[in-house]
Amino acid sequence: MPVTRFEVTEKYEYTHGFAVYNESEAVPGALPIGQNSPQQAPHGLYTEKLSGTAFTAPRHENQQTWLYRILPTSSHQNFEPVPNDSSQSLQSPTPSFGKHFNAIPNQLRWDPFDFDKEVSWIHSLHLIAGAGDPQMKQGVGMYIYAAGASMPEKTAFYSGDGDFLIVPQHGTLDIRTELGNILVRPMEICVIPRGIRYHVKLQDGEPVRGYILELYQGHFALPELGPIGSNALANARDFQIPKASFIEDFEDTEWTLYTKFDGNLFQAKQHHSPFDVVAWHGNYYPYKYDLGRFNAMGSISFDHPDPSIFTVLTAPSHPHGHGTAVADFVIFPPRWLVAEDTFRPPWYHRNTMSEFMGLICGQYDAKGAGKGGFQPAGASLHNTMSGHGPDMQTYEKASTMELKPSKVGEGSMAFMFESVLMVGVTEWGLKTCAKVQKEYNEHSWTPLKVHWKNPGTRGLSNGEAQKGVGDGKDHSSVHDTK
Repeated sequence: MPVTRFEVTEKYEYTHGFAVYNESEAVPGALPIGQNSPQQAPHGLYTEKLSGTAFTAPRHENQQTWLYRILPTSSHQNFEPVPNDSSQSLQSPTPSFGKHFNAIPNQLRWDPFDFDKEVSWIHSLHLIAGAGDPQMKQGVGMYIYAAGASMPEKTAFYSGDGDFLIVPQHGTLDIRTELGNILVRPMEICVIPRGIRYHVKLQDGEPVRGYILELYQGHFALPELGPIGSNALANARDFQIPKASFIEDFEDTEWTLYTKFDGNLFQAKQHHSPFDVVAWHGNYYPYKYDLGRFNAMGSISFDHPDPSIFTVLTAPSHPHGHGTAVADFVIFPPRWLVAEDTFRPPWYHRNTMSEFMGLICGQYDAKGAGKGGFQPAGASLHNTMSGHGPDMQTYEKASTMELKPSKVGEGSMAFMFESVLMVGVTEWGLKTCAKVQKEYNEHSWTPLKVHWKNPGTRGLSNGEAQKGVGDGKDHSSVHDTK
């Protein structure tokens, strides 16, 4: 699996940019000129506005798109709930308001999640962790998906709860959205904003597996670069936006539209294709990004920088203060390490933020791999103020190795969903999936050795030096006088 891919053969055509105004038409002349909603739209189309923010959101935050389509989205039968005991229901609905996630302080790690060759996209979604409540548009949800079949023909899905950030780990997703087609492979990510209808097809019948971060509040943005300057990390020009593409299907037809709404699944019938947008213009649209194009920054003198230096996308949490995110998407790509006199892996850490990590491929440089380790398609959660860091083997090697310039992460890509919120785990994630590594702490940190040498014992005989060592008493400095 290549980690860097600057030139690829694309199945579909895209335009480029991030959160910029864009327009596309599949039929020439389908976009009106000089206005958004003429008395009669070109070619007999209906005009529909799709608002991703409040009408009065500040201009630099306002996200909306005008659609010109064969029939408006309001043309469908009533939505009906899909019963939880149905084979078509969500595998793990979002805990409803007042029913909490299991918030626990333990470090958690999961073995690789299994493929499920029997289900398609919607029914492969397993909510593993999260915080907040989609009804209040606050918080995040973290999912594992594993599907072995394409969505049935003439079906579509959208989330009314939030934006989906999709991180494929295995297999290719061929996604038809209302605004056009996107092909998403491992080492690429895709964001499908709240409300946008889409259909997922598997390429060549290959099963798929990966991770999803659902953002209940706001939308993703590029992180500020500050003193770095005007170019670095994820550059806006590398994000790809689909071009308009539509299906003419509105006579003697029936489609099934599914929606995830307040964490539960609903379905409705309609007698026309949801994918009938002939043209559109605006800045609220799905997009994808090739992680191989991330321009990593790092220390060229000493010390390991904060992992925020690897942020691809961020969703600010304004109530928690400037620079704080309800969700950051961070990656750990191949990179050179040259810092002198430095412990080069990530340091031991307790964080006010919660850190959910996954591994797309390869081996993460701060953890051992193999059975019982941090493996591709597995995950870990280090919650608010839960201590974490390199395992014993990594520490012993990194603290004694010769510090030559070295490249780490070749053939590897780990990522992190980081949130200011205290993240809880669902029953599926904690028990049903049966993937939690019960020996995670014992495997990683219990074996850590004591390297402490009390400088106050210098000059004493061996017997005297051993007195009081590890006796649990308070050996306060003689200089701590009042």
